[in-house]
Amino acid sequence: MLDIQNLSKTFNPGTVNEKKALSSLSLHLDEGDFVTIVGSNGAGKSTLFNAIAGSFYADEGSISLAGKDITFMPEHERSRCIGRLFQDPLRGTAPSMTIEENLALAYLRAAHGNPFSRISKKDKEFFAEQLKQLDMGLEDRMKNPVGLLSGGQRQALTLLMATMVPPQLLLLDEHTAALDPATAEKVLDLTRRVVAESHITCLMVTHNMHQALELGNRTLMMADGHIVLDVAGSERAGMGVDDLIARFKAGAGHELDNDRILLSE
Repeated sequence: MLDIQNLSKTFNPGTVNEKKALSSLSLHLDEGDFVTIVGSNGAGKSTLFNAIAGSFYADEGSISLAGKDITFMPEHERSRCIGRLFQDPLRGTAPSMTIEENLALAYLRAAHGNPFSRISKKDKEFFAEQLKQLDMGLEDRMKNPVGLLSGGQRQALTLLMATMVPPQLLLLDEHTAALDPATAEKVLDLTRRVVAESHITCLMVTHNMHQALELGNRTLMMADGHIVLDVAGSERAGMGVDDLIARFKAGAGHELDNDRILLSE
């Protein structure tokens, strides 16, 4: 499904601020894989997501999705087949547009329709059914501007917008980190259900080590632009947080230096 070969990216090359963010990174995901990613500060997690999504092009290497080379595909074209959620719940929606209009924009774009065409009665009924899944009462507020919603409601709506038409790949970049614990758990439960029911191939960055081991079927750890640990199956099932930290040190050659991760133990 997703195949990344020898991906490298350096920022500010040849200057005192040179930073090698990705270094010959290779990764393969099968269809339906749900992979969690944890790592130290500056490990390259967000850079990897940006390269996959097309926010910038890598210096070297290739990226293919569902057998198609997307290495140099423009970001707006990739957005038709790649869904993405950010840590900031305000980034995924248009605040001045209504809930209904946001859903129409996401739905018709992903379905290769005209996002500015008239919203049909059938579309509205479909949107209402989708909103009921969130259990937040948003199906009764479809004419309300999204800017009136709480951060948790907006993030749940963004997840719905990204998966109404199941993407070939879903990128979740610490999408519950900015939410209060109760709302974060609700959005996480929704994530589990949507990914499982639609059999979506998913990469999820998290700072929570327990989440990294409990969610999905595979866990990666990154440091210095590399993948230093890749565990799945029975090996992963038998691991605890302490094991994960120890394996990180063995693979990276240094201690995990992300305070948020260590505090999440």
